[in-house]
Amino acid sequence: MKNKKAALHRMTMDDHICPYGLKSKDLLERQGFEVEDHHLTTRDETYAFKEKHDVKTTPQTFINGERIGGYDDLLVHFGKAKPKDEQDDISYQPVIALFAMTFLMALTAAFVATGSWFSVKTVEWFVAISMCVLAYLKLRDIESFSTMFLNYDLLAKRWVRYGYLYPFGEGLAGVLMIAGVAMWLAIPVALFIGTVGAISVFYAVYIQKRELKCACVGGDSNVPLGFVSLTENLFMIGMALWMSFKLLSA
Repeated sequence: MKNKKAALHRMTMDDHICPYGLKSKDLLERQGFEVEDHHLTTRDETYAFKEKHDVKTTPQTFINGERIGGYDDLLVHFGKAKPKDEQDDISYQPVIALFAMTFLMALTAAFVATGSWFSVKTVEWFVAISMCVLAYLKLRDIESFSTMFLNYDLLAKRWVRYGYLYPFGEGLAGVLMIAGVAMWLAIPVALFIGTVGAISVFYAVYIQKRELKCACVGGDSNVPLGFVSLTENLFMIGMALWMSFKLLSA
């Protein structure tokens, strides 16, 4: 372990420090390597290095005189990632992170409000907060979302503007449900967009058997259309029905 050495060449300038160079150095050190850290301090020096080693990018890592490559190549070299031609195009990581955070937010908010970690309020706020966060992810690039949404939503295909209105409706319903006000508006909005969405996803995935990306977490995701998007819509339907039941029981 003491004899493990690596040479790292990375851009370190007054106006730019390569983040992948820092990541490469950190990864090498965590793998037990003594790093010979060579700084490329000017553009000309960087261009000369690339030309000498016939590479297009920096940083570049050399282990025992053998060029390993950039940060992604290092991850593959140490078995922490698959080669690009073997990587899966789909990822559920954004959805897992989102629902984990919204659940924790609902859990803590319900505890502060009611003194109980697990209650009906926890579930209500989990769904409502999730709706708000999902709406935000769509709204941060509404053009990309609406374009991806048009691939499968039945109403948006007939009325394109619906793709732009959808995240506003989802966010509005979520906010109102968190506050517990204006249920006369929140319930029909959530019920409508949830029902149309569920039917659209079910038709595209389970009837047409199409393989599409889900627009539920925005227009730049690699989440496959199917269970996740269907669950989002069923949550909205379930929340609308539950709120309706509470109103009628009051």
